[in-house]
Amino acid sequence: MKYSNLGRSGLRISNLSLGTMAFGRWIDEKASAEILDRAIDAGINLIDTANFYGKGQDEAFKYGTGESEEIIGRNLKGRRDKIVLATKVGLPVGQYVNDAGLSRFHIMREVENSLKRLRTDYIDLYQVHRFDRRTPLEETLSALTELVKQGKVRYIGCSNYAAWQMAKANGFSDFYGLEHFISSQSQYNLLSRELEHEVIPFCLSERMGLLVYSPMARGMLSGKYDSKEGLPEESRAAKGEQLIQHYFTDANFERIDKYKQLAEEQGVNLSQFSLAWILNQPAVTSAIVGASKPQHVTEAVNISDWKWPHELNEAVKLL
Repeated sequence: MKYSNLGRSGLRISNLSLGTMAFGRWIDEKASAEILDRAIDAGINLIDTANFYGKGQDEAFKYGTGESEEIIGRNLKGRRDKIVLATKVGLPVGQYVNDAGLSRFHIMREVENSLKRLRTDYIDLYQVHRFDRRTPLEETLSALTELVKQGKVRYIGCSNYAAWQMAKANGFSDFYGLEHFISSQSQYNLLSRELEHEVIPFCLSERMGLLVYSPMARGMLSGKYDSKEGLPEESRAAKGEQLIQHYFTDANFERIDKYKQLAEEQGVNLSQFSLAWILNQPAVTSAIVGASKPQHVTEAVNISDWKWPHELNEAVKLL
């Protein structure tokens, strides 16, 4: 396992992180605990969750029910100091008017709820889940800064922010003397490379850490899907995961076939090939692996220090 500083901070994190969106949603507590154990034993020290993760994501009105945080809290007993615990705030946790967003009211309430569910006195990395156009950015940053001063949060980060939104946040932090986001969390994989236009250059320029979620493109880059039809019974798509649907295009299936060929030439499977590509991108600090089985963690760890052959860069660019 490789470790590096998260952005400009002195916080050291593993180049693989454990994503826990499946905990309490698609897999039960026993299975979740096994995955958590496997990850920590392998040297993964960043556990990423959110107050939104849980069964409520699959309701007609999608809202956070906190099962993922609860499972992590119950199963980290005696190991809290070994890991960097990251969670998020901002997405709906109910249907009332102030049950979402990044207002001081919502942040101050939800950090307490997360701390209780996680059974901890502090959160290492508290991330805003999505940009909130209704709340002044300085109000959000002020509330997060107060949490750092109170000792309830160690560092703050953003998720799903555009480069201009991060730049604006940096400007407010500089002007008002507030905490800076040390990291950005965004989707990035061989099928979704939009970050390369602005977000990645910004993170490199400003020395912000980049945490990548969905490195397997919601499972598309695992090789389990051959077409839009005949979905594997235990797959995310078969269970109703809507976020994978936009990947089901003829062009993507053709690209995946070509990636499979390149992976076979390197003696690895498609999942390992795709993850190795992410881990060898200069801007990426850590790739978040959303495991639903312990072997998913093992496969990822086995490729975590693979040096990407230079000649493959050109081959991937052509696809």
